[in-house]
Amino acid sequence: MWSDALLKKTALGLLACLLLTVPAPFAYSAPSSTNSIFQILGNQNSACRNLRPTFDDLARKQLIAFYQPHNFHPLWSDRQRLEALLAQFDELADDGLDPASYAPEQIRQLYQTADSTQLACADILTTHAYLRALRHLAWGRVDQTSLEPIWRSGDYAGKIPSLTKIAEQGLADPAMAFSQARPTLDLYINLRHLYARMRHEQSPVWPKIPAGSPLRPEMQDLRIPLLEQRLAIYLPQPDPAASDDLLYYPALVEAVKNFQRQHSLQPDGIIGPGTLAELNTSQAYRLGQLRINLERLRWIARDMEPDILLVNVAGARLIDYRNGQASWQTRTQVGRADRATPLLKSTVTRLTLNPTWTVPPTILREDKLPKIRRNPGYLARNQIKVLDAQGQQIDPNLIDWNNPQAIRLRQDAGPGNPLGKVVVRFANPFFVYLHDTPSQPLFARSPRAFSSGCVRVEGALKLADRLLTDQEREPVKKLLANGKSTQYNLGSPRPILITYWTAEADGNGQVTYQQDIYKLDRSLLAALNAARP
Repeated sequence: MWSDALLKKTALGLLACLLLTVPAPFAYSAPSSTNSIFQILGNQNSACRNLRPTFDDLARKQLIAFYQPHNFHPLWSDRQRLEALLAQFDELADDGLDPASYAPEQIRQLYQTADSTQLACADILTTHAYLRALRHLAWGRVDQTSLEPIWRSGDYAGKIPSLTKIAEQGLADPAMAFSQARPTLDLYINLRHLYARMRHEQSPVWPKIPAGSPLRPEMQDLRIPLLEQRLAIYLPQPDPAASDDLLYYPALVEAVKNFQRQHSLQPDGIIGPGTLAELNTSQAYRLGQLRINLERLRWIARDMEPDILLVNVAGARLIDYRNGQASWQTRTQVGRADRATPLLKSTVTRLTLNPTWTVPPTILREDKLPKIRRNPGYLARNQIKVLDAQGQQIDPNLIDWNNPQAIRLRQDAGPGNPLGKVVVRFANPFFVYLHDTPSQPLFARSPRAFSSGCVRVEGALKLADRLLTDQEREPVKKLLANGKSTQYNLGSPRPILITYWTAEADGNGQVTYQQDIYKLDRSLLAALNAARP
């Protein structure tokens, strides 16, 4: 049993404890020893059998900090307030969270059958569930760092928003607390509405399309009737001009293209292995996909700023947020699976205008050296210079290209430079950045995982312009025109968040699924399922 003095010291010392901090105006006054909540929280081996396995020592300390300003009195003795809270637990199902994780039925039963001691246990269990629910809703149900870790620069490392004020105010109005804890990001709100609608609808029974040779327009195939059934929502009625029931006719081709666009596939109307796999994905899997992306969007919402550049790696898209609203967006190209674009949060601080390109070690080793060995003229043809460790240019003919030592390759600025006309720079340990590219035709492809980790931006000059103040635009325009490589420090640095999600919905409830290019979905779904009671 903890002493009253130790409880007092602990309560005061935990004001900044992970979730909750006690507001300064509250003065501590130790309750009498007959206070059951006080005694239970002070007993590390509490006899409350109803406390769930998640009630660990950290949770106990958080609860001490939360009950302390209330003098350890019960918080849920008002039955109307209690029922309002339990109703909020039920609504978490629309957020992809399992209400059973917060024990609503157990809490109801406890309040109906418990004696005075067990009522104290019931109150603690209810408060514990309340705080956990708010934390899961605001920050995520599972640990992001163990599944999809994100690197944060020093400006953002360790920042976790407090839920203290929301939790305190929510004691009088639980619905308000859950509303304020729930992410307000449009991406989250839209996906939540879609998930709520889909989970209440009867799941359609889709026919399985058998494997076979790629199906191209105007071909005949026994699978056409099944394809028509599967794509009925894209095809209001069969083409009356189709005289052959097995013909892959134009209207059906357009339905396939629409399906491909919705699933971030190349909209060519050809049914190959990728399109076939998406056609045969069940509605149950899609619901799981929406649920895991609600979790990801809870992680993302925690890192969002009113003005920020947001990059979705899976969707290969950049969104420029101003005042909390998406004001501009563009397509990107991201790292392929073996050279994945890292997830990170940093601050854009400068531009490189007319950049040269220093070849990264991995690309030097795996891409450039084989080309140079096959054709020594490759360097001159691509305006690539060889530099020593001190940055001095050396004759490439003096290099043993089968065993080069302490060299760097640097490509001059110009039309063939892979960084294009501008690079957007931000601190990170991965040597990645946003940049222009001469590979413009690849923006029309889908999915767009082509780079070695950096993010190529369609309309990179437009992005750079949006990062400049009115006073900076004319000087930057002149610097770009002179063709010389220049570093330009931004007068107004901007946060950037590079992250990953594979499903989203618009304001009309229309869903788009992105390709899971880094194969992260199944691990996250397994973690969410494992977190269920």
